[in-house]
Amino acid sequence: MVPSAVTCTSLFLAVGLLASHGACESYEKFSLLMPHVKPEKEETYFCTPVKIDPTQEYYVTAFEPNATMETAHHMLLYGCEEPGSDGDVWNCGEMALAQPGISSAPVCRTGSQVIYAWAKDAPKLVLPEGVAFKVGGKSSIKYLVLQVHYASVEKFKDGSTDDSGVFLYYTETPQPKAAGVLLLGTGGRINPKSVEYMETACTLDEDKVIHPFAFRTHTHALGRVVSGYKVTRDGITDKWELIGKKDPQLPQMFYPVANDLTLSKGDTVAARCTMQSNRDRITRIGATSNDEMCIFYMMYWTNGNSLLNRKICYTAGPPSYRWSMDTRLLNPPAEDFNDTLTEA
Repeated sequence: MVPSAVTCTSLFLAVGLLASHGACESYEKFSLLMPHVKPEKEETYFCTPVKIDPTQEYYVTAFEPNATMETAHHMLLYGCEEPGSDGDVWNCGEMALAQPGISSAPVCRTGSQVIYAWAKDAPKLVLPEGVAFKVGGKSSIKYLVLQVHYASVEKFKDGSTDDSGVFLYYTETPQPKAAGVLLLGTGGRINPKSVEYMETACTLDEDKVIHPFAFRTHTHALGRVVSGYKVTRDGITDKWELIGKKDPQLPQMFYPVANDLTLSKGDTVAARCTMQSNRDRITRIGATSNDEMCIFYMMYWTNGNSLLNRKICYTAGPPSYRWSMDTRLLNPPAEDFNDTLTEA
């Protein structure tokens, strides 16, 4: 990582979505960008890595995207123990097109975890004071890998190249709270001319207390509302507390959570995507913009380094899985389609 210095004043001007940095510390700025690639076809997924100094721990406190939705459908930033390839760029869309002449591999070979996501011209993100993603050194994140899903390649037909990516703001000063991300997603299908609820849920089995502070929703064209909940068993019923709810057609940024709450062992975290299809065909979960996705990202912090070992909560989705089939879930909130649009 080759940083450039950032003063506190310039950092305040550059980022400021969720919080502002309290104490004036020395921040550095690192550019993790595509190395002037030239995707040839829509739906291409490219990955590029950076190796982090194994002798030094860094604390990432803010993310500034360098992309537009006209070019990039979405970007994901992964932390890896080992990247999927030793190359500078590789095809990394498991179900998407592979560009000839460029090797194909997964995003990470081992230790994959999402630490940042961007879509639909979402703005910058700065974490709350004292919260950071720890990378390098003795942390499990030895590499950062940027993945870009290209929605359009029109601008590259004249020979232009792409440097979409993200600027990372970080400090070498240890931060008291460790940031993590739990991704909730589903498989499944959406029938023609229908409204479908795609649902997922996982019960936490680790003896840790986590503090959600931001959430992000992600679908493709059919998503209308995505919501996430904390579910706590209370006698013969459940208490459902909203973590966040948003229309995924809005900028897909990380938004502050709806309620100040914590999650601990025995609690269930659940998410639902409301999908509306006017198509004459079945739409399935998949990697291209003609497919769908149902994802709820929950960003959280813990004291010290007690992050969840679980990084992903995933179910098969409809028709194989619904909340109504899950014995862990009682009296889930009934969301009328029209009501959810006004609440989001």
